Amino acid sequence: MPEITMPRLSDSMEEGTILRWLVADGAQVARGDEIAEIETDKANMTYESDAAGVFRPVAAEGDALPVGAVIAHVLGDGESPPADGTQPSAAAADRAGGAGETISAASPAESSSPATGPARSSAGPEADGARVKASPVARRLARELGVDLASLAGSGPGGRIVKADVEAASQASPPPGAVETVELTSIQKTIARRMAESRATVPDIQIRTEADVTDLLALRAQMKAAQGSAPSVNDFVVKACALALREQPRVNGAYKDGAFELYGRVNVGVAVAGDGTLIVPTIFDADVQPVTAIAQQVRALAERARSGKILPPELSGGTFTVSNLGMFGVTSFTAIVNPGQAAILAVGAAVTRPAFDASGAVVARSLMDLALCCDHRILYGADAAQFVARVRELLEQPFALLA
Repeated sequence: MPEITMPRLSDSMEEGTILRWLVADGAQVARGDEIAEIETDKANMTYESDAAGVFRPVAAEGDALPVGAVIAHVLGDGESPPADGTQPSAAAADRAGGAGETISAASPAESSSPATGPARSSAGPEADGARVKASPVARRLARELGVDLASLAGSGPGGRIVKADVEAASQASPPPGAVETVELTSIQKTIARRMAESRATVPDIQIRTEADVTDLLALRAQMKAAQGSAPSVNDFVVKACALALREQPRVNGAYKDGAFELYGRVNVGVAVAGDGTLIVPTIFDADVQPVTAIAQQVRALAERARSGKILPPELSGGTFTVSNLGMFGVTSFTAIVNPGQAAILAVGAAVTRPAFDASGAVVARSLMDLALCCDHRILYGADAAQFVARVRELLEQPFALLA
């Protein structure tokens, strides 16, 4: 009897969440059929069956399970699911039954396993040294309503606290104010962890300059008039960074275990904002690609990222990152270095300001803020200044970026 287990869909994935089953319980599936939408630490992805037969899910929608945990069975002719795979999870039963729950065993989220370890109570203290027995939905609702689980007597099997117990307690003693608790997605948890790691471990410095992009904007306007479309300003920034990275290999590296790692390929990550999250697709070998090809890839990757169809390899292998908030009217900001890289460039909006030309006359020019945040263990002030100066030079001579 083939078992379908939680797949490892990214190199850093430790657990996944079943967002949606794409086939019904008892339906016939073929090898290669899409059976589930799974949320990983990097993106939402569909997963295909690697066996044919009758589909019998074990996990419920919304369950978060470690990599390798059984999530479904595919039964052959005459086969029946194992006895321990026929019962719904506690989360599923609680959603379906409320006070009428009939669960006799703890849910996977409440059991101890080598992958996850013992689960911890998320609302209320432990009673008499033992963990309060409550369903996952009851715990989540208790957090939202400010109800202390340790003060409740459960009406479920074995004294288990269920959703109805929490609702009754909240009505009897309403909390002083409404509290909304928003659970983090796997992607948001990963972002939070990596940003905390960066702040805790990377001694960073910031180098800031302004680039005059008047000629670059004029070149874009000419290309758009002649061809109907043109690369974005950010596409030109990616290309400029790629060329500068090739010239200054230490910026295209990282500090690791007391040594410098210098990467042989120039792979520029482009930060893309999604629905409540931030992911960084990678433009591989950006230094040898024309800016028009970079533009096509960035648009395609951003579309797949926002629709949840991006693939794990497209989010890996970055050696440098560009983050641009200019499209939101932000003129300057400071970014956080992505662990495993030496630097990230924060790009602001191009703003028209008065400037002096070669004769000393005041003219209107389009100026754009560039802020390089870098790991001071591998990049010193002069290194960072030379790199950002080269990026500025390339942006101010945009025809060099078309070669």
